[in-house]
This record gives sequence, C-alpha cells and structure tokens, in this order.
Amino acid sequence: MLNSSGTSVTLGVDTHADVHVAVALDQLGRRLGTLAVPSTPAGYASLEAWATDLGTVEQVGLEGTGCYGASLSRWLRQHGHRVVEVNRPDRQTRRRRGRSDVVDAEAAARAVQGGTATATPKSGDGAVEMIRAPRVARRSAMKARTQAVNQLKALIVTAPDVLREHIRGLHRMELIRTVTRWRPGAEPDTLTTVTKLAMQSIAHRYLQLDDEIPELDRHLQRLVTRAAPELMAVKGLGAETVAALLVAVGDTPARVCSESAFAHLCGVAPIPASSGETSRHRLNRGGDRQANHALYMITVSRMAWEPRTRAYVARRTAQGKTKTEIIRCLKRHIAREVYGLLVPRTPAQPPARDDLATAA
Repeated sequence: MLNSSGTSVTLGVDTHADVHVAVALDQLGRRLGTLAVPSTPAGYASLEAWATDLGTVEQVGLEGTGCYGASLSRWLRQHGHRVVEVNRPDRQTRRRRGRSDVVDAEAAARAVQGGTATATPKSGDGAVEMIRAPRVARRSAMKARTQAVNQLKALIVTAPDVLREHIRGLHRMELIRTVTRWRPGAEPDTLTTVTKLAMQSIAHRYLQLDDEIPELDRHLQRLVTRAAPELMAVKGLGAETVAALLVAVGDTPARVCSESAFAHLCGVAPIPASSGETSRHRLNRGGDRQANHALYMITVSRMAWEPRTRAYVARRTAQGKTKTEIIRCLKRHIAREVYGLLVPRTPAQPPARDDLATAA
C-alpha cells in the first residue's frame, strides 16, 4: 500500500441494498485497496475513515445515487465530500471486462478520474424530495384503482348469469355502489356468493383508493405551490405537471447547467446523427420520460388555447411539417421557457427565450 502522505484518493463505490463495495485509486490511477461496508451510517463512517487513512479524498464516484446509493450520497455530501453520479458500465464494457462488485466500483472511480462522469447527483433532502414521495404514492394509487375496476369488469364476464345480467350494463360508479351493497354472507359456499364476496372486496378497494387520491392531490398541490410558485402561476400548469418537472431537476437545480442540458434531461433535445456528407438529427428517446410527458401535456394544452402557439402551429403546418414534428419542436421551446422558471439564473446568464412565435 502506498504511503498516505500526499496521496490524492478517488473512491468508486458499487452500491447495493445491504452492502456497498468501494475501490480507492491514487492520483496516478493505481488501486490502493478495496473495502465492503454495510449500508448503514456506521458503515459509511468506516468507509470514510478507511479512505482518509489512504490519503486525501478528492472525489467519490457513486453508482445508484437515486436508489441504493441515495443514503450514502447524502451522508458523504453532508460530510463535505464531492460526490459524482456514475452510470453503470454499458453492456459491451461488461462483456469485455466481466462483472463483479469490485470491477464495477473501480470502473466508477476511473470514470470520475477520466472525466467521463461529471454529473452532480440530486441531493434528495429538500422540498422536491418531499414532493416525490407523495407523488409516488399517488401514481401507485391511480394504477391500483385502474387495476381494480378492470378486475371487477373481468369478473363480471365470468360471473354466474344471475349476477352478470343484473350488473353488466351499469356504469362504473353505479356498478361499484351496487356491488358494495351486496350481502354474500359470513361463510359463502356457492359460486354466486363467493363471486359476490370477491367483487365486493374489489369494489371496497376501489372506493378506498378513490378517497385516497384526492387527499394526496391536496398535499401535492400544497407542496408544489410552496416549492415553485412561479411555475404554478403559469396558466396551463397544474400540480402534477409541475411536480414531474421538479422531480426531474431535483432539490439542486443548479446541477442542470443550461437550458440545453435541461432539454436533454427531459428527452426533448434532438440527437446529432450525422455521418460523412449526411447531416441530420434523430429523435431523443432517452431522458426522464415523466418530465417528457409533462412537457407533452403542456404542449397539447397550449395548442388548444394559446394564441402564439396556435400561430406557430399554423406557420409550421404551412411549411409542410406534420403535427408530430410540430409537437416535438414546441416541446423543445417550452423546455427553454420552463428552464427559466425552474433554475435560478445568475446575473451573468441571459434570460431564457420564451417567444414561440419567433422560434425557428
């Protein structure tokens, strides 16, 4: 092991649910050692002490900062360390080098040293994280409610005739209320009564979720309005749409260094695909798809009521653009406008352009 005096240490960490594996490199890229620690505050302290004994910890490359590594990322930043978000190695690299926790941790450290990994992870400890948690619950409740009504309708198809003929033509809420009034008995023992029991259970679940979703919406409205009043004041932006954009950016909006970076983050910036004498761009299918959907909903809404957007659509249609192509262009321009409201600007930064009527 090298002498720790004057050694600059770069850590790479492969994160898991219960154990994190770290590799330390010196300033010349030589491996100084490896360590596995439990994913607990005591384990994080052990990792820091071990790395500090090797030298001065300059930076930490961390996989899974939004998942298994979220807690370690917060702990390291709270203790003054620079944390860099590292993507897992691509499949080609893994086929060539193999895969293990140590190999992945070393790859994370080398990605940071080589400058291929530069992203600042989300802090995950502020107002946006408070928004993300109930939003996850709301999306889950919405999905479960849809599943419940679909399951109820599926049971109607196979239910005994005496039940099916009575309820098959009812609308959704009328169906739910009718089913909840059934009395299958304490110990159902026939096909009809057991079917009633199952359908009633699903109907009660649906009603519970139906009461839960508005309550979550109320909390989201309150939290989003407090976190981004400028965005909520814009006509056509609702709490769910703004929440998706806030979650994409995180609690440290300054990590998104430009409106172009924000467009790439949302998957609305075209990707260069030129070769030889061919110069073209292709559709970006990456980025945060929920933020991308939020921008899509803003675009469709504005196409219906906003005069400057309608004028832009008419002009581009006259130029031969399809509706899909126009929506893609509008999403890119709206991302520029939203960025100006999401990310605080320094005096040196020019204001974001938001005049869609003059956009190319």
